[in-house]
Amino acid sequence: MNKSKGFTLVEMMIVVLILGILAAISYPSYQSYVMRSNRSEAMTMLNEAAARQERFFSQNNQYATTAAQLGLTTSNSPNNLYQLVINRPTTSQYTLTAQPIGIQARDTQCGSLTLDQAGTRGAAGGTVAATVMNCWK
Repeated sequence: MNKSKGFTLVEMMIVVLILGILAAISYPSYQSYVMRSNRSEAMTMLNEAAARQERFFSQNNQYATTAAQLGLTTSNSPNNLYQLVINRPTTSQYTLTAQPIGIQARDTQCGSLTLDQAGTRGAAGGTVAATVMNCWK
């Protein structure tokens, strides 16, 4: 009898099928994890901008209207995933928004994250199922 060594075509196709199923399950989960972990950059940017707003207010008795007034060289986050927008600043209140840009714009669950002068957190532009607690954890 002649024994051949190696794999048959059927065995190889089964391995490829199993790898395809595993990839189809794991890749979307990985993408979701990456989007969630990138939100920490927005949270850090918003908290830093809020601290700078309070410092600006204590020195000028009004809130800043631009990122430059806060001493920021750019309104983008360090990895260019979010852009800081200062919405409706008045002498007594402001709302900071971290708008997703670039690859993070695919984050359809939470969309933009917000923070105001009272420390109220928010999420806007995401899906209905998204809650502030899920987006800010």
